[in-house]
Amino acid sequence: MLTAFDHVQLTAPPGTEDALRAYYTDVLGMTETPKPQPLAARGGCWFQAGPVQLHLGIEADFRPARKAHPGLRVTGIEAYADRLASRGAKVVWDRDLPGHRRFYSEDPVGNLLEFLEPEPEPEPASVSEPASEPTA
Repeated sequence: MLTAFDHVQLTAPPGTEDALRAYYTDVLGMTETPKPQPLAARGGCWFQAGPVQLHLGIEADFRPARKAHPGLRVTGIEAYADRLASRGAKVVWDRDLPGHRRFYSEDPVGNLLEFLEPEPEPEPASVSEPASEPTA
């Protein structure tokens, strides 16, 4: 039985680790986690924020993921979008997913990333008690 995603992996071209580190730590606010040996010799880098793990592997024949993408749940989506934009990342809002606010961005090598936050549930309409009848 599947219980959760362990991680999502994207790819990047050789020699882009410094740009990836700057984006995923400084722009997105993730923490780089060390890759275990012997995986470290393959290049790339791993990042984490809470339970979310994102691995960037090096691929010689790299092509950015333009359709396939991780959907990253955030809180305070407006402030998060402002954070990305203020650090030079492109932010493209999309209102096509009912019940969510979301935007898309790209990492420094062109991989598509989706950021989303569920909209708050509407408050149920309160049922008012009928006024009591005056007694005579």
